[in-house]
Amino acid sequence: MSTTSSTTSTTSTTTDERLRTLLDELTLEEKVQLLTGRDFWNTWPIERIGLRRILVSDGPSGVRGEVWDERDPSLNLPSATALASAWDPALAHRYGAVAAVEARRKGVDVVLGPTINLHRSPLGGRHFEAFSEDPVLTAELAAAYVEGVQVNGVGATPKHYIANDSETDRFTVDVRVAERPLRELYLLAFEKAIVDAGAWLVMSAYNSINGVTATENDLLETPLNSEWGFDGVVISDWTAVRSLDSATASQDLVMPGPDGPWGEALVAAVRDGRVDEADIDRKVLRILQLAARVGALEGFEPVAAEPTELEDGIAFVREAAAAGTVLLTNRSELPWRRTSLESVAVIGHNADLARSQGGGSATVLPEHVVSPLEGIRDALPDASVSYSIGAVVQEGIAPFPLAQLTNPLTGEPGIRVSFRDADGTDLFAEDRRATSLVWFGGDAPIGESTTLNLETLYQPDATGVIRLGFAASGTARIWVDDVLTLDATIVPEGTDLGAALLAPPSASAPVEVRAGEAVRIRVEYDLLDRVGPLANAMAFTFGLEPGDADPQTLIDEAVDAARNADVALVVVGTNSRVESEGYDRDSLTLPGRQDDLVRAVAAVNPRTVVVVNAGAPVLLPWRDQVAAVLVGYFGGQEFGNAIADILLGDVEPGGRLPTTWPAELADVPVIQTTPTDGVLVYDEGIHIGYRAWLRAERTPAYPFGHGLGYTNIVPTTISAPAAVAASGTDFTVTVDVANRGARAGKQVVQVYAERPDSSIERPVRWLVGFAPVQVDAASTASVSIRIPVRAFAHWDENTGEGWTYEPGAFTLRVGTSVAELPLDTTVKLEA
Repeated sequence: MSTTSSTTSTTSTTTDERLRTLLDELTLEEKVQLLTGRDFWNTWPIERIGLRRILVSDGPSGVRGEVWDERDPSLNLPSATALASAWDPALAHRYGAVAAVEARRKGVDVVLGPTINLHRSPLGGRHFEAFSEDPVLTAELAAAYVEGVQVNGVGATPKHYIANDSETDRFTVDVRVAERPLRELYLLAFEKAIVDAGAWLVMSAYNSINGVTATENDLLETPLNSEWGFDGVVISDWTAVRSLDSATASQDLVMPGPDGPWGEALVAAVRDGRVDEADIDRKVLRILQLAARVGALEGFEPVAAEPTELEDGIAFVREAAAAGTVLLTNRSELPWRRTSLESVAVIGHNADLARSQGGGSATVLPEHVVSPLEGIRDALPDASVSYSIGAVVQEGIAPFPLAQLTNPLTGEPGIRVSFRDADGTDLFAEDRRATSLVWFGGDAPIGESTTLNLETLYQPDATGVIRLGFAASGTARIWVDDVLTLDATIVPEGTDLGAALLAPPSASAPVEVRAGEAVRIRVEYDLLDRVGPLANAMAFTFGLEPGDADPQTLIDEAVDAARNADVALVVVGTNSRVESEGYDRDSLTLPGRQDDLVRAVAAVNPRTVVVVNAGAPVLLPWRDQVAAVLVGYFGGQEFGNAIADILLGDVEPGGRLPTTWPAELADVPVIQTTPTDGVLVYDEGIHIGYRAWLRAERTPAYPFGHGLGYTNIVPTTISAPAAVAASGTDFTVTVDVANRGARAGKQVVQVYAERPDSSIERPVRWLVGFAPVQVDAASTASVSIRIPVRAFAHWDENTGEGWTYEPGAFTLRVGTSVAELPLDTTVKLEA
């Protein structure tokens, strides 16, 4: 053991010395240049020292690559909420490893994920992209994800550090949070990914924390560097660095580039003594070390020259989606038996046009998404499977199906895109296979162009009136067969640049079409007067807004289908205007008339099963009127196959809720995401999520940790040490479980601590450990759960002593959710 440690130390020292030698070869100008990106996704290369570019890419639920292009599809993994619902660090590790393999396939060195901000409020717009409301569950999964990414030689980037738990005014909001909740909740969620998993990067957030913007905040040094031993690169969220002051903080890399607040101004600041060159050297050394780790620096052995953990990505997506699907309610309906199903009524907008991921910068472009309708039809080839839309969920513009488009220049499916100057000359042109387009990096000369022009032939599949339109901030005109049909200017809602770019409002106009008769569509979008940090990025979508079908007629048609079927499967969900980066939600109600739809279908078919296709909690007012409810979240590109696997009992629904689901919005104890005068106060302290529900003595629709399986696995006995020392590190709780059902299944054993007689304020109970377990039919198993002694500590913000232990007896409660805890024992904490 000592030999290994000595060798590791010697190797590390040698690496440090070699990196410092390279540092000494750089001029001040070269050093400073390395600290700002070369463009949207790359760092600067310096060939004379053997340094190539480092390519970073958005994750965290897939890896997009250098360009946002449907011609180079990406593996679309299930959302973070789906991953968290599996409560399985081993699965999270595999998830990270699969993402890293995808990254390497695309030449990506760094994945910008995982997102591990907490679900402080269910209204958080980016809820789907983060794991949980609990810091312990988040920390365990985040660390496993980071380890999985980095074992395959790609850098992971836990984000957004810190307290970026909502989207409203995210660029400017000042989050006021006391030191104790900051340490016990928000920082704790990050700590394990740094200390244990050794993340190679951390992303600093947009917001301020207690009056100081994140990129200039002392929290970048303490605890990140000084206490946790972080030796990686602090990369900024895009445009989050706003001043030269951040150069004196522990902020290392400004993104995007090449412009930014450092550059020549930072060189001058070093020359005149305002910034110490040693601060610059420290940042550069970290970037060089990252380059060495990912294989971007000649003469240094990368952590993994080739991926060492490989598996079939599509098969993994299907497995992970099922593992994270939560069975909320089951009135002896599921699983269905194939042999007894002759007819199935599949209903719902999301049943056919499923959401596989949330909106925003994390979006990737998969080659194909399996919808629940497709999954059911493939799984039941001998059954009659009907489809009814039931209720329109879409808001805004939906892109055209590729099969209905013909590129007028090539004759192939798709569109012709060109960027033109003021004279109408093409500066850049390409043939695309989608009408929802994003340029975020790449070669398109956005800043030099006057207009974006798009042309296609669209062949309608039905006769009638369509609503043809576009979604983008600014002015666009649409011609149909050379007739100007729409000339509109769209003003973005709010000031969030990300929302304006990726989720803008839309405009449309009615157009009469005939089935099978192609119409020529030409679009012109103005590109003049583009200013600001994202002036060379843009998104543009053209396609169809929802038609004018009578909502009640759609429900009636679905009811008729359900009445005549053996079973009804209703898929409800959200849309891209509800769950996306850039804005928070204002409601938890399902969009459109989906609630009315479910009630109407359940009234005529008692065997109605509902699948929820949403990344975050929604209200389910009909939950007691249906036979079963499954939460599939945003299940990735194999979503439909995973749902079919679960409905038919081929796979166990493996999920347990990582976040409390309310019955009513008014019941939620911590809800606020909107700042007042630019300030968002976390006045609930350490009580968020289930802690707040317990403190307020309110009952949710479904508690934290809840989830059912297809068998009955219960904890039967618990054993733990009678006493542990506060000076210790961890101890083990052993729980025996019994499967009293007729099939194998999964359970998640959860351990919570309580201290009702505490002399300090504590939660009613808090999660301290968990473990998933598979148990064969009519069998027993024993589960060992590691509990860190630190789980009993509290942060003493009054005396400045930091982590502090209160000796005495703690009750450990064990069960299958925060509300189902049949076993308990007492552990004495000794000073």
